[in-house]
Amino acid sequence: MLSETEFRTEDLPGADRFDFWCERIGRTHAPLDLHSEYAKDYRAQQRVLHLGAVHVWPTTHQSLRFRRTPKLIRQSDPEQYHIGIPLHGTNRIAWADQKALYGPYDIQVFDSSRPVEVESTNGPDPFSGIGIEIPKTLLHLPQHKMDRLFARGMSGREGMGALLVQFLTQLTADTSPYLPSDGPRLGTVVVDLLSGLFAHALEAERSLPPESCSRTLVLRIRSHVQQNLDDPLLSPRTIAAAHNISTSYLHRLFRNEHETVAAWIRHQRLERARRDLADPAMCSTTIHTVAARWGFTRAADFTRAFRTAYGMPPKEYRHQALHRPGATAWTHC
Repeated sequence: MLSETEFRTEDLPGADRFDFWCERIGRTHAPLDLHSEYAKDYRAQQRVLHLGAVHVWPTTHQSLRFRRTPKLIRQSDPEQYHIGIPLHGTNRIAWADQKALYGPYDIQVFDSSRPVEVESTNGPDPFSGIGIEIPKTLLHLPQHKMDRLFARGMSGREGMGALLVQFLTQLTADTSPYLPSDGPRLGTVVVDLLSGLFAHALEAERSLPPESCSRTLVLRIRSHVQQNLDDPLLSPRTIAAAHNISTSYLHRLFRNEHETVAAWIRHQRLERARRDLADPAMCSTTIHTVAARWGFTRAADFTRAFRTAYGMPPKEYRHQALHRPGATAWTHC
């Protein structure tokens, strides 16, 4: 599991909760002036994933208004960007003489060196979102260009924004596949995704170093593959065409990855098929249908590949999965 810390106000006496939450946010992000109508018995929880110098923190809390004032900036400035992504609720932002309102999956950038006021709310329900803390020196874009993105909303539903949100939601949902040593590598992924998103918004892609562009392109390709695994025509040739690159360049991109493009596609398809075979809700679906659903048009090819990957044929795997202890309700399948 990744190195992470967790904080819940419910573990504290009601009268102490808001003060401790203020202190927690001040250490996670930067000192802030916090207010809430629920301060007398505040409900909030936060996890902080430590990805090298980058920190990602999913949080759920009651409505909250915070201000980063000039006085607080003079007292302490960590010189970092904060990226806020509401998942349930809205961020109402005020800075200088401007105001903006952003909803779920809108990505916003804040600068610890600039004053701002933000109200995060979801009415009477808890607000939830993901925050990212990243040192300014890690981004591959100059300060004067980043200033143009301050409090600006960028969509997390399409393009690079969607790729970022997808990566963060999957990462924060389950960190068990990772080791603490994976943290810095995952932090680099976050930096590359943010750099790509900001460069696109600023029309400054040429400002990014080639290695960052290559890593981001690999992430885009992986996302494309995941979304098209059910297409039997998916292949290195069609993937390269979809991304306007040559097939040889696609193979060069994956040279430093754990598997070739074709091997990775097959592995992903087999994993999807394996999950379906172990799903009680799909027990009446034939094995051939499951295989075809994930791009295996020849039953013999699927059986051979499945046996090689998992040590048994798909029929035997399904039988064991559906009749293991705890799955007795589905023994009629």
